[in-house]
Amino acid sequence: MKKNMSGTDRTIRIIVALVVISLYYLKIIDGTLGNILIALSAIFLFTSFIGFCPLYSVFGIKSDKSKE
Repeated sequence: MKKNMSGTDRTIRIIVALVVISLYYLKIIDGTLGNILIALSAIFLFTSFIGFCPLYSVFGIKSDKSKE
């Protein structure tokens, strides 16, 4: 798996995931929407830590331009 996410992309995903997790923990978001957003946050965190997004590969997107 080649990395296809830039550092900025990874940072933004981590921040968004942490905000959503905080909102869920504070019970600002809950129910089905909360569960869906928590699942997406987990995916965001996982892909940020490995630096590879499978959807980017499917659509031919590469935000990490340093390795071209």
